[in-house]
Amino acid sequence: MKYIHKFNFLALFSGAICVFGFAPFGVFVLPVLALAILFALWQRAATPRIAAQRGFFFGLGLFSAGVSWIYVSLHDFGEMPMVLAIGATLIFAAFLALFTALAGYAQARFPLSPRLRLFWIMPVAWVGIEWLRGMIMTGFPWLTLGYAHAESPLSGYAPLLGVYGVSLIAAISAACLVRLGQLLYARTFATAAIPLILLLALWGGGAALQRINWTQPEGAPFTVALAQGNIAQDRKFLDDELVSTLETYRRFVLESSARLIVLPESAFPMFRLEIPKNLVVQLRDHARENHGDVLIGAFDEDRLGYYNSVFSLGTASEQYYHKQHLVVFGEFIPLRPVFGWLINEVLHIPMGDLARGRDDQPPLAVAGQRVAVSICYEDVFGEEIIRALPQATLLVNVTNDGWFGHSPAAAQHHQMSQFRALETGRMMLRATNTGMTSIIDTHGHVLQQIPQHQAGMLQGMAQGYQGATPYVRWGNVAVWVIFAAMLLIATGLARREKSQHL
Repeated sequence: MKYIHKFNFLALFSGAICVFGFAPFGVFVLPVLALAILFALWQRAATPRIAAQRGFFFGLGLFSAGVSWIYVSLHDFGEMPMVLAIGATLIFAAFLALFTALAGYAQARFPLSPRLRLFWIMPVAWVGIEWLRGMIMTGFPWLTLGYAHAESPLSGYAPLLGVYGVSLIAAISAACLVRLGQLLYARTFATAAIPLILLLALWGGGAALQRINWTQPEGAPFTVALAQGNIAQDRKFLDDELVSTLETYRRFVLESSARLIVLPESAFPMFRLEIPKNLVVQLRDHARENHGDVLIGAFDEDRLGYYNSVFSLGTASEQYYHKQHLVVFGEFIPLRPVFGWLINEVLHIPMGDLARGRDDQPPLAVAGQRVAVSICYEDVFGEEIIRALPQATLLVNVTNDGWFGHSPAAAQHHQMSQFRALETGRMMLRATNTGMTSIIDTHGHVLQQIPQHQAGMLQGMAQGYQGATPYVRWGNVAVWVIFAAMLLIATGLARREKSQHL
């Protein structure tokens, strides 16, 4: 029993250090090493229950450390009592850890020897639960393993296979490390060359793929300006701060000569029709003088409800984008008769029950571009971003990560935006309230960025692109084909092992 506890502690520790592979730390080899430890622990698990237990502790370490910023949202800005906020954060981490427990249990139940499960089942089980976590209850794909590789050699696979494909290759790499260590420990050096060669081929292949330009420039480069107002979150929605907020963004716009100007999510914390008409005219006229447009985050309403929106002013006709993927308990209340009290009596989140925008909203035709807009954490769902492609020439994300204070949340979110640029072969422009406001190129490289928690206007150049990466064309289908092939091979190997034991 004491060994089980020791291994659970090792799993917990490995999950916690895995977080340092993601932004803002960026030691991308750590998640691979951490997962290798988990795979080795799964191999040594005597029963599926023990494997599930080790998976749970790994997940508990990963999510307790990696999404601890949930506490900041609940306590500092949602005004939830400290004890409740700590408890809710730990419960949320434990809930997410159930997915890694499920992966441990599922791989252990597959009728194959531990040596073969290492390569054919464990990577599939790991990435399968990442995908499931990104889908269930509207999805929470945070800390998906692939995101740690936004700037590693494995990023070369992103335009082909998306983030889950990169996760799969990273998981196979972890399996290679486990097998390499086992063979070296057994001093079977000749056989050890096989996992070593596979490991080098996977990482070398990714580095080679980074050199490919999957999309082509469309039109000439153009000037952009991205606003970061740094409006304090605890004062953003107060009436006595509204005039100051509007003036901050008015000044930012009027001081810019960029063809495309982008303001953050809910930069104007009010409904579109409540914005003073003289301000609307002033911003529209200035955008027209620049022969371009300005995108403004605000709220909108119609007979169906209220929306978290972006609207345009300038040379193009006024256009809207309504947020499609809403945050559970932050922007809508599931099972309102059961959970309505949570928003009304415990949490104090403005605009906490919004309507959902349509899935088929076209890109905004502004500043000579076709812009695919995403709001807040919509850009963490790659399969949703590609809906607007290949029509869209440019990606724009507006967000307000001020809800998470000085935690790593904004950097983690920014890293996911880098992946969307990689997957689509489009530049990504990010305008945020408190950071990280940036210009990202088609290879996921950050060209310019404003320091966090500083007000400013990021002036730079952008380029529209045309064409489609393989991921834009087939989405996650390619990963599922690889999954199916690996499972078919594993099934064949299991039958062969069974026949050999008869």
